Amino acid sequence: MNEHELQSYARLVLSVGANMQAGQDVTVNAMLEHAPLARALAEEAYAMGARYVDIWYWDPHAKRSRIRHAPNDTLGWTPPWLDARHEYTAEHRSANIGIVGDPEPDLLVEVDPTRAAIDRMPFLASRLTANMSGAVNWTIVPWPTAGWASTAFGEPDVDRLWGYLRAFLRLDQPDPVAAWNEHVERLTTRAAQMNERGFDALHYRRPGTDLTVGLMPDARWSAAEMKTHWGVTFRPNLPTEEIFTAPDRRRADGVIRSTRPLATGGTVVRDLEVSFSGGVVTDVKASTGADIVRGQLEADEGARHLGELALVDGSSPIGKSGVVFFDTLLDENATCHIAYGAGIPTALEDAAALSTEERLARGLNHSKVHTDFMVGSPELEVDGVTRDGDRIPILRDEVWQLGG
Repeated sequence: MNEHELQSYARLVLSVGANMQAGQDVTVNAMLEHAPLARALAEEAYAMGARYVDIWYWDPHAKRSRIRHAPNDTLGWTPPWLDARHEYTAEHRSANIGIVGDPEPDLLVEVDPTRAAIDRMPFLASRLTANMSGAVNWTIVPWPTAGWASTAFGEPDVDRLWGYLRAFLRLDQPDPVAAWNEHVERLTTRAAQMNERGFDALHYRRPGTDLTVGLMPDARWSAAEMKTHWGVTFRPNLPTEEIFTAPDRRRADGVIRSTRPLATGGTVVRDLEVSFSGGVVTDVKASTGADIVRGQLEADEGARHLGELALVDGSSPIGKSGVVFFDTLLDENATCHIAYGAGIPTALEDAAALSTEERLARGLNHSKVHTDFMVGSPELEVDGVTRDGDRIPILRDEVWQLGG
């Protein structure tokens, strides 16, 4: 990647992703290896009129040391000054940017998984709350690292990884902004089709999977972009290939198996299988990393309920690549996924005016956890279930069935 390409990428993140406004403060959350992009974002943000750019770097090796040596009763503690940072961003309408691309996804594989599950850093509930509140415009974007490339390809081929990312981000198009606008329009049409149908539930079926998830009657499907409660439209993920909604937290029954590894908490969870009854997770199995997931589910009462359903068809260039990237941002946009934990407030049009208790009463989940895992494959059949019990195919062989 040359300097011109890096500059173009930073500008795309700020203008198409976060849609930064002149005069805003900008927070950037990154790992040490992400410094080139973080610095490019600062350069471009100031050139575009940012008031202040704050870069916060995270070193997972310090987390490993904490898990190995810190007293057990301190592992769940998070620094209040970091919470204050995100509370400030919400109060003052900042633009928040998260950079992903774990240089060492298996760094914590040899530490005590129970202790590792207690320490949620660098995940902060205050950051999730700020981003989901509608008070900030935000986006999450990838940066290629040698360790990430080694995990995905078996060798530290950063150029190969960037080649994939360049295409996924549409930076290889003559006009990336126009390409993104066209892509978002297509996804928005699909979300509108789901809203028009007004399904009561979704049914997922494939070998090892048979799960029915209820939908809130007034919940909306969205695609690729969100809007702050003060009117700024932004795209929370670059790249993105999904349409999504928040399900009814009280209605999930059956079992579902993951179809891709999940890199979370410094550990790779493989062959995840989750069972539900009455909306609550009742059992978790995995060949590796099960204790990490179980630890996340113990974070609070809402962690055991679903917070997101997302549909991705086989036209996704990430899925077409055939590569498992061991990064949720990419892998969740390769195929269908669901998330346990916090629901997406924008699924309810009036969510900003509702208290947490009112949201829960409507069926929108609340938690300090939000973990996506991938469930899609060519074998997965997804049906929409009407209020009369009729079943309408939505996905077959990863092909969208509703038209458009």
